Amino acid sequence: MSQQRIRIKIRAYDHKIIDQATETIMKTAERTGAKILGPVPLPTEKRKYTVNRSTFVHKKSRDQFEMRVHKRIIDIVEPSEKTIDAMMNLNLPSGVDIEIKIS
Repeated sequence: MSQQRIRIKIRAYDHKIIDQATETIMKTAERTGAKILGPVPLPTEKRKYTVNRSTFVHKKSRDQFEMRVHKRIIDIVEPSEKTIDAMMNLNLPSGVDIEIKIS
């Protein structure tokens, strides 16, 4: 007997926004009576960029910039049709990337 499962991957640059999005998704899934596993925090992806401050002679003078991508995974086990409909109509904050897989 195979179980149906929804896996939701969430990405954002700001950790406060990603926490709001996970709370909204979890409350919606709980309201429809689905079982939830998570949210599981994944490692934060850090990208560093180094650029010259000056365009000409001053090679030793540089700036460093960092971009962080925060990630979470939520699994919804045995979702009903009500759960799937509620997930499609969610209002989430801007700046959040969501990937939904149904298996």
